[in-house]
Amino acid sequence: MTHSWHDVAPGEHLLPKEFNAVIEIPLGSSVKYELDKQSGLIKMDRLLYSAVYYPANYGFIPQTLAEDDDPLDVLVFSQEAVAPLTVAPARAIGLMTMIDSGKKDHKIIAVATGDPEFKDYDNADELPPHRLAVLRRFFQDYKQLEYKAVEVDEITPAEKAYPIIEEALHRYSTQRRRGFQSPV
Repeated sequence: MTHSWHDVAPGEHLLPKEFNAVIEIPLGSSVKYELDKQSGLIKMDRLLYSAVYYPANYGFIPQTLAEDDDPLDVLVFSQEAVAPLTVAPARAIGLMTMIDSGKKDHKIIAVATGDPEFKDYDNADELPPHRLAVLRRFFQDYKQLEYKAVEVDEITPAEKAYPIIEEALHRYSTQRRRGFQSPV
């Protein structure tokens, strides 16, 4: 069986600009799905406590390890909701950093390269400002009724995302060479 974190290639094109994203949560969902690190499948974590929904497809870049010991998060804009465990070719257009439970939690902002409406965007500031405001507001609000505070920085340009992706790829490959055991 293929493990969606360890066995899916991070991409065929020049990284870190373009990569594969494994989708966990489809656009429009109020269900928080997440990677089961043991099996590589997607499990239901919880229903969101607030009356909100994911404003983009949400997932991770395979074979990456972020500072929070999870795969690197990615939000993929497309016209349609993408089913969980789908590999979606994507391009980084920005970065949004959060502080969640005291740890940095980077979110790569991306577009689906196979979507004719979004494929030509290269930078987050090319998107309608309201779309970015909705994205940022979602992360400011979605844990409020769980009584958990998060801080959400402004969305920054694609160039800020590239070193974060490179570091997460390097961190993962270093851990894998050492006999990587995914944290559970």
